[in-house]
Amino acid sequence: MSQVEERPWGTFEILLDEPYTKVKKITVKPGQRLSYQYHQKRAENWTVVVGQALLTIDGVEMIIDEGNSFLIPEEARHRVMNESDTDDLVIIEVQVGEYFGEDDIVRVDDDYGR
Repeated sequence: MSQVEERPWGTFEILLDEPYTKVKKITVKPGQRLSYQYHQKRAENWTVVVGQALLTIDGVEMIIDEGNSFLIPEEARHRVMNESDTDDLVIIEVQVGEYFGEDDIVRVDDDYGR
């Protein structure tokens, strides 16, 4: 059974949680973005499955279209934004590394004061 967690920017749902990987479905509401953050113990591979993502990795912005993937290396500072005014952005995230807990998020900047 999957677990859905609410966040100020949208939701994430854990699709798979194994000792070697975690897979999430991330839904970002229109006009919202995740915190600018990094992880010390994991890398992430994100695939945009609905919408278009504005991705920032280590200060460099790029547009990622539906159907495309991007790798976020361990310790790379990153954030994603949904620039749409009306439609959700949906990303499938595959985590690889040695630890997948939510406490491995180091926030550099956050719109929601977390």
